[in-house]
Amino acid sequence: QVPLVESGGGLVQAGGSLRLSCAASGRTFSRYAMGWFRQAPGKERQFVAAISWTGARTSYADSVKGRFTISRDNAKNTVYLQMDSLKREDTAVYYCAAGPTFGGAASKAYDTWGQGTQVTVSS
Repeated sequence: QVPLVESGGGLVQAGGSLRLSCAASGRTFSRYAMGWFRQAPGKERQFVAAISWTGARTSYADSVKGRFTISRDNAKNTVYLQMDSLKREDTAVYYCAAGPTFGGAASKAYDTWGQGTQVTVSS
């Protein structure tokens, strides 16, 4: 497992952009697939995006496809989520997660989770 710390959340107007970061400690970060999930108040946690350990493979939820981009920098032990054209319905706590294999949307594929960062989109 690799401890994960998210940052970059905040308040933004609809149509704006934010970039979330997830920093991992440990020398094995580059061997982990990474994912972003989110949970809005009163709703279940949902998949947002995932990336393989090389970065060659990515996956997105339909609701964010074309607006969000996941990327990683293994030299910096960091994974990013660039969020553009934000909508009110993107408001949620965003969590990054790490797993030994590329699990895509399957939350059970991830064995380490961060504490989350709040993203609030106002109209």
